[in-house]
Amino acid sequence: MREYLLVLFCTAAVTYLLTGPVRKFAIAAGAMPPVRARDVHREPTPRLGGIAMFGGLCAGILVASQLDNLSKVFNGGSDIRALLSGAGIMFLLGVLDDKWGVDALVKLGGQMIAAGVMVWQGVTVISLPVPGVGSVAVSPTQGMVISVTLVVVMVNAVNFIDGLDGLAGGMVCIAAMAFFLYSYRLWYGYAITDAAPAVLFSVLLIGMCLGFLAHNMHPARIFMGDSGSMMLGLMLAVAAISITGRVDPDLINSETGSQTATVHTLVPIYIPLLLPLTVIALPLADLLLAVVRRTWAGQSPFAADKRHLHHRLLQVGHSHSRAVLIMYFWAALIAFGTVAFSVTNTGRTVVLTLAGLCLVGLVVLLTPRFRPRAPRSVQSFVPPRYRRRASTAPMAELSAKDKQLLGEVSRGASVPSDHHKATGRR
Repeated sequence: MREYLLVLFCTAAVTYLLTGPVRKFAIAAGAMPPVRARDVHREPTPRLGGIAMFGGLCAGILVASQLDNLSKVFNGGSDIRALLSGAGIMFLLGVLDDKWGVDALVKLGGQMIAAGVMVWQGVTVISLPVPGVGSVAVSPTQGMVISVTLVVVMVNAVNFIDGLDGLAGGMVCIAAMAFFLYSYRLWYGYAITDAAPAVLFSVLLIGMCLGFLAHNMHPARIFMGDSGSMMLGLMLAVAAISITGRVDPDLINSETGSQTATVHTLVPIYIPLLLPLTVIALPLADLLLAVVRRTWAGQSPFAADKRHLHHRLLQVGHSHSRAVLIMYFWAALIAFGTVAFSVTNTGRTVVLTLAGLCLVGLVVLLTPRFRPRAPRSVQSFVPPRYRRRASTAPMAELSAKDKQLLGEVSRGASVPSDHHKATGRR
């Protein structure tokens, strides 16, 4: 665990330190497109934040290659090389789009090329775990189609939710944390070495997101742009592929002693057979809704609009920060709830807990005007908008006539001079 923490810290530190110079470079390079109708921010903000994230990725991989336990991941296969190749292509494609803009079909073709390069280097689905059956082998062609589709869907899902300050980075960070817990348990709990690359990829993702979020939270000083969002989506897809198609349920059978327990343990692997990784079910649902909505309206599925889930939260009445926190809550609920269900012996407690949290989330979702106030003892540790405002002149001490005059003054009316004489106030 100490080696993973070291890699996480180095990745986050390099990403954080590079983001400032990258912001200045983006401004000098003119990567500050004007505010569009569908944008939420009001002032032009530099993009190209993916440059800093790619630098953090390279630094994290370099540190991991020098550590005793993590160096085995580099010697055991070509996953790291495939990840760097695919991430490099996706990163360059995103930089071009952030600076000059790239057609949607050209961008889709570039995403498929990046996925194809990784498949060619060995990151592909070899088998699918089926409940009650075990591993079902797939042909090379089927594995290639499944892998490329997974990468493209994941990349566009993350790209679609990159609409509010800190939203995409935070949700990917939550997904990576949940995926790290699950893959780490498979590796060290069941001695499945094929889960080792997924553990390292998750740690790198967490570090990249944390380092960049320090500059990207509302109000954001820089955006990650497509150079960052597409790279994050690709890394999530690689982590899913490296564990979904390589973990043999028979290995866990020998540890759990029953097929039923194995199926219960592998819940987060079985669910991705339909939609890759429940840990990002929310952005995937947003992606599907956007495609259906635009196709139904006769538009291109890639035509941008202002009707995503986070946009609807703002339209309901939630503030920018509150909308982001609500999306964080639901993403964490789905991701960690799925992992918790695979860990516990009985799912009843998990289901009841998730139901209670869902109720809390619905209440918060439907009360956009409610703003909690922190106790006075902790007001110095919370943002100003959550502090209690101290009144300078209690209204209870004012007479009815004084209250009426204060209302007139607030509307721009002048105060009669005889009132000053009567009250002695100036």
